[in-house]
Amino acid sequence: MKKRVLSILLSGMMLLGLSACSDYGVTNSADATAENPMVITLAHNLSDTHVTGIAIQEFADKVKELSDGRIEIRIFPNGTLGSETEVMEQLMAGVVDMTKVSAPGMATYNAGYHTFGLPYLFENEEQFYKVMDSQDMQDFFLSSEDDGFVTLTYYTSGARSFYTVDKPIRTPEDLKGLKLRVQDMKSQTDMVKMLGGTPVAMALGDVYTALETGIIDGSENNETAMVLGHGEVCKYYSVDQHSMIPDVMVISTSTWNSLTPEDQQILLQAAKESTADHIVAWDKEIDEAIETAKNELGVTFIEDVDKEAFQEATASMVDDYCAQYPEVQEVVDIIEANK
Repeated sequence: MKKRVLSILLSGMMLLGLSACSDYGVTNSADATAENPMVITLAHNLSDTHVTGIAIQEFADKVKELSDGRIEIRIFPNGTLGSETEVMEQLMAGVVDMTKVSAPGMATYNAGYHTFGLPYLFENEEQFYKVMDSQDMQDFFLSSEDDGFVTLTYYTSGARSFYTVDKPIRTPEDLKGLKLRVQDMKSQTDMVKMLGGTPVAMALGDVYTALETGIIDGSENNETAMVLGHGEVCKYYSVDQHSMIPDVMVISTSTWNSLTPEDQQILLQAAKESTADHIVAWDKEIDEAIETAKNELGVTFIEDVDKEAFQEATASMVDDYCAQYPEVQEVVDIIEANK
């Protein structure tokens, strides 16, 4: 608790220090002009050269364009203000206005977001995009004002699979005894336990050192993780594709309500356009990551994974979560209705 409070205080002091050196503008968009804009802070943990970091910058540029310079999105990338969890706490405390976070991370504030961490919800990417772009899902994203945030859009983060230092994974049996890094989310911890592994929750920035020093035996993520350092240590990427977890761009309710309805639509339009461009860029990024990992890092991609065995081992998770969280059942219903 003390660490969380300190993180919020330090980030607040950093933003206050920056505001002393630059104009943070007005606090509501109705009073904003190009000369005195409303400045919205957006923090995330990716580099500004990451494909999703680029999409976030595109969103910011589009907002400025559509608002004729009246609204400026000021971005703090690279985990400058803390981890995803810490930045969400800052957002809820009113220190940060917006962030990009892995969707299940929002389950602390709205239990329905647990759904996005459940395994094998989607058969393929086409089905995933169809569901995520549906009006029902958009309505869900905008329904959480009372929870302190609104989701403007999603960004694909591809299909997640297990990768390890020196042991190929083909069946759940191969995970037994392995310490595997997971995101600090209940659904991810539960899934690895069901598969026989030992989940170790840690921030993304700590994974490389943990792999290198043997604190963990592997992790799970999409293929881009291989070319962001992990492929230097992990030589087996097993394509089990256990989940398709979207990132979501969220804005605090207080900041959302400080926008006029017209300016809310500007943010939604800019977000939607950035997502459409991101989908195209993501596919290219994945292809390049696989090629680089194979040819330059010597990573072996294990294609003959027994996906059916993984599905069977985790099949009860959806029913368990639906029974535990009525909100999860609502989101599962949205997914099933829009496949």
